[in-house]
Amino acid sequence: MQIRITPAVTRQQAKVAQTALDLLGVPFLLHGRSADAGLDCVGLAGLCLSAAGEDAAVPTDYRLRGQHSVRACAYFDERHFSRVSDGSVVAGDILLLEPGVRQIHLAVMTPKGAVHAHLGLGRVVATPLPLPWPTIAQWRLIGD
Repeated sequence: MQIRITPAVTRQQAKVAQTALDLLGVPFLLHGRSADAGLDCVGLAGLCLSAAGEDAAVPTDYRLRGQHSVRACAYFDERHFSRVSDGSVVAGDILLLEPGVRQIHLAVMTPKGAVHAHLGLGRVVATPLPLPWPTIAQWRLIGD
């Protein structure tokens, strides 16, 4: 099934998507928060949101496995995002994915697919759609 990624509608969405693309190749580092030292998926999302002018104080007190989906959903639901449930995908959207049992993962949608910090590959990569993992939630930045 072909999934179409619509171009960003707002400047903030475009900035989130472009920042994600600019971070391709950055090394993976659990709890990493800078392109120089390395990033995990939370740090990647945080840098992308910060570049778009959003307050992105992302947590660091989590493990690779755990029941973090409620906490992740609350983080985005409390900020300038709207939940997306209509099947549309816009560059700059943030996806909460479930790559394994008791695991969550964040990805930023871009014209090249989902950009995320891949533990197994050891770096930030772009994965084309459709993604191999179930989507738990999807958010779109509102603003501009």
